[in-house]
Amino acid sequence: MAIQRMDNVGIVVEDMDAAIAFFVELGMELEGRAEVAGLVADQCTGLDGVRCDIAMVRTPDGHSRLELAKYRSPGVISAGPSNRPHNVVGTHRVMFAVDDVEDTVARLRPHGGELVGEIARFEDSYLLCYVRGPEGIIVGLAEQLR
Repeated sequence: MAIQRMDNVGIVVEDMDAAIAFFVELGMELEGRAEVAGLVADQCTGLDGVRCDIAMVRTPDGHSRLELAKYRSPGVISAGPSNRPHNVVGTHRVMFAVDDVEDTVARLRPHGGELVGEIARFEDSYLLCYVRGPEGIIVGLAEQLR
């Protein structure tokens, strides 16, 4: 058996509209919104009484998607402060290739985006940085230098 593809990455959020706005500003496209509830949702998550709003955003090339989920029932559980450092076990980040790192960071700031460190240059190949967005989500940005 082989994996066919990675379908999406799921991220639990408390403020769905802020999360959508952040990822749309990044350049993703809102594919749709829906409510998930019922036996299948309970079985998949191992939770009882799931009522969850979801939004699917995708990259412009259509190959990658994020599923944003806002749990109404059972309520969300905080994993601690939203400004955790990058080296916490279980902390994830999603990396995106962008045309212009500095412009992208500037566009994300009004949507809560803050640099985790600073923009770094890797040899003559890439400009790289991590941006913390809504809910403490860490997003990596990579600009390939020509």
